[in-house]
Amino acid sequence: MTSRTARARRPRRTSFVAAGLVAAAAAVSPSSVASASPGPDPVPQLELGRYVGTWHQLAAVPQVFNLSCARDTMAEYRLDERGDVAVHNSCVTWTGELNEIHGTATVNDRQTGAQLHVSFPGVPGQDLRNGPTNYIVTALGPDYSWALVTDPTRTSGFVLSRAVAFDPDTWNHVRAAITEVGQSPCLYLTSPTTGGLSDIAPLCTR
Repeated sequence: MTSRTARARRPRRTSFVAAGLVAAAAAVSPSSVASASPGPDPVPQLELGRYVGTWHQLAAVPQVFNLSCARDTMAEYRLDERGDVAVHNSCVTWTGELNEIHGTATVNDRQTGAQLHVSFPGVPGQDLRNGPTNYIVTALGPDYSWALVTDPTRTSGFVLSRAVAFDPDTWNHVRAAITEVGQSPCLYLTSPTTGGLSDIAPLCTR
């Protein structure tokens, strides 16, 4: 991440995303929204050691808390001393400032490792390190090159990538994964990245 002369450190409600992206990225707690159908299935096995690292958010279901993000939404994950995941979400705002927040992701599902609770100190409703699952990895690309993340209610959604752009074939795989999890690609908007897409558009139009 390049340094910025102006840094905005206002906490914003993002998720392990990403969110991320990732930065870049937040999920809605399952207690806050009633779900009419069973939650999405996690991937059979998530290896945290391979999943940590830097992710670029290439698309997401819009959330109020990330409207200030104009481009380069990223999530950086690393294993902490307790075996949980330290989260650093960031993005560049419409005024060119760096918006960032730090948190923790705790694995709730020891069988698959793909269902986690993400918390951010000081953010109401998300400040407890332990809590219900609000981050589910539902699809993974080859060699962990991309990931699809949502929550038990399917209210949120994040497309994460190791690279700043996808080729057309990868986008096809991502759209298929979104549909398989019970969401519509039209709910996702593309996320501008330096070196990748520059516009914001419904993913179903790609």
